Amino acid sequence: MKLKLLILVLILQSAWLLGTVVQQEGILHVGKLVLLETQPVDPRDPLRGDFVRLNYKISNIARDKFSPPLDHDLAAGTKVYAALAPVGTNGFWEVTRADLKPFTPAENEVLLRGRSEWNWQNSLGSVHIEYGIEQFYVAEGTGNPQGKLTAQVAVGSSGRATIKEVFIDGQPYASVMKNSAR
Repeated sequence: MKLKLLILVLILQSAWLLGTVVQQEGILHVGKLVLLETQPVDPRDPLRGDFVRLNYKISNIARDKFSPPLDHDLAAGTKVYAALAPVGTNGFWEVTRADLKPFTPAENEVLLRGRSEWNWQNSLGSVHIEYGIEQFYVAEGTGNPQGKLTAQVAVGSSGRATIKEVFIDGQPYASVMKNSAR
C-alpha cells in the first residue's frame, strides 16, 4: 500500500512538472511575439543566483488608460488586463488600454494579464503591474549587463507571457555576455 502511494505521489509530481513545461513551451511556440522596452533596475541578487531583474515601461499604467479611469490605488494582487500594441517605428509595444476584467483585444493588440503591486510611483497617477516576466535567469557570472536592455516576450491567448529573449543594445544577451567574458 505504501509503495502504491509513493508511486502515485511521484506520478502526480512528474505530471505537474511536465504540465508546467508544456504550458511555457506552448506559449513560446504559438504566442504572439512582442518587443518590450525595459527600464533600469539593480540586476543582481547574491541570494538567488544570477538573474536580471527587468522593469518594463508597460509596468506603470496611467490611471486614465483604464476603462473607466481609476480614481484610486488598486489593492496589491488585483488582476489587471492590459492591451498592448506596437507604437511608432521602433517596434516596441506599449499599453493602449487596461481593465480589471478580461476583454477582447483589437486586431493589432495582444492582451497581457498581470497583478497590481504597490510601488512608490503609484502616487504619480499610475498603477504598477507585474506580469510574471520580471526575472530572466542567466549563466553564472553574467548577471550584470551594461547597455540598453530590451525583451522579446511571447504572449499566449490566455494573457500569460514568457520571455523568449533578452537583448543588450539589440544583440542577444547570451552572445554579448559570452563575448565580453573573453
